[in-house]
Amino acid sequence: MPKDLIVKDEDVSNVAKALASGTRWEILKLLKVEALDVSRIAEKLGQTEANISAQIKIMENANLIETHYEPGVHGVRKVCKPAIDRIILTID
Repeated sequence: MPKDLIVKDEDVSNVAKALASGTRWEILKLLKVEALDVSRIAEKLGQTEANISAQIKIMENANLIETHYEPGVHGVRKVCKPAIDRIILTID
């Protein structure tokens, strides 16, 4: 069963902002294939970890992705995965 994100009213602009970036869209596509940590996403997209972290935060705030921390080689790593399979916008 797909996980739906039903978006209405005040949340529409937050989700629309998160989807409006090409980088964030590419991150979502990568995460649809496999869960990745911030450094691996940055490596795959040729961007800095700082930029990817900022993009991840925007997507977390829009409830598009979920994150958790795991032990890494040098401390902890933030692992990301999609929180949803589909987005449904409703007009009330």
